[in-house]
Amino acid sequence: MTISLNLESFEQISALAAKLPTIDKDAADAARARQSELTKPPGALGRLEELAIFMAGWQCTERPKIETAQALVFAGNHGVCAQGVNPFPQEVTAQMVLNFQSGGAAINQLCAMSGAELSVIALDLDRPTADFTERAAMTELECLDAMQRGAKAVDANADVLVLGEMGIGNSTVAAALSHAAFKGQAIDWVGAGTGTSSEGMAHKAAVVARSVEMHQDAQGLAQLAALGGREQAALCGAILAARMARIPVLLDGFICTAAAAPLFTSNPAFLDHCLIGHSSREPGHRKLCEVMGKEPILFLDMALGEGSGAALALSILRGALACHNGMATFAEAGVNDS
Repeated sequence: MTISLNLESFEQISALAAKLPTIDKDAADAARARQSELTKPPGALGRLEELAIFMAGWQCTERPKIETAQALVFAGNHGVCAQGVNPFPQEVTAQMVLNFQSGGAAINQLCAMSGAELSVIALDLDRPTADFTERAAMTELECLDAMQRGAKAVDANADVLVLGEMGIGNSTVAAALSHAAFKGQAIDWVGAGTGTSSEGMAHKAAVVARSVEMHQDAQGLAQLAALGGREQAALCGAILAARMARIPVLLDGFICTAAAAPLFTSNPAFLDHCLIGHSSREPGHRKLCEVMGKEPILFLDMALGEGSGAALALSILRGALACHNGMATFAEAGVNDS
């Protein structure tokens, strides 16, 4: 079963925040109480305990499960590539989509290992967004259309959603979205991406600074249209659709987190059901996680994208639930806990 947002304006999305489901505190408290009864010292499983309680709250049950894990990778092309911000041609985006579809990429192997059903959605690769150094990357209607496409890709019956992306030039897009949302200097948000040199990074920073200044009147979701891409908009749509269905979300690294920045600045509560799968090597990602108040699950010096870090984190999430549901309580094991 798919989900449709049926949204007609950014204002309507902003108003949606007050109507979305929130975490079930009773279920979370019940899961927390169960953790205190399991055969281990209090807090001995660390983050695994927090993850189990998080899942319980969003699934509204003391014993959360992952029977269906969905992974979505959205791909898009960007007009800003005309500014020479990436060493690879945009044709690589379509080539990598074919690689995903034939099972040859890292995300294919990691989804198979972690038990996630992978779908790859290419978003008009023959029609890049506009060059945002000249005008807004998308109109509001174009942005909303991409969000709808992202929302419709979500399986309403999934127990958890893994999100990833692919798009030549989208590290520049991520830097621009981050800089627009959280200020600082443009260079603070710029990284090597797919292997850009130090000179190339300085050029990217100049492009980002100039573009963000040009679109400084755009706020919240309007920043997504001004500086984002179709895959970033689709990611936001998928995040909202998952929230409507109470599906916890595992965001990948820098690109995915930056894509969600316009949602966060509109209302931080939009991302309450989201976890960050891993801390990317991209320097701007840790800054994003800090300002959003989210601690990544994994720290593996990865910077691949594709949803690879989120897919790995899914295995950690499964481990957290295996311990939470499978361990004996002190009473069941006949162990004295006093």
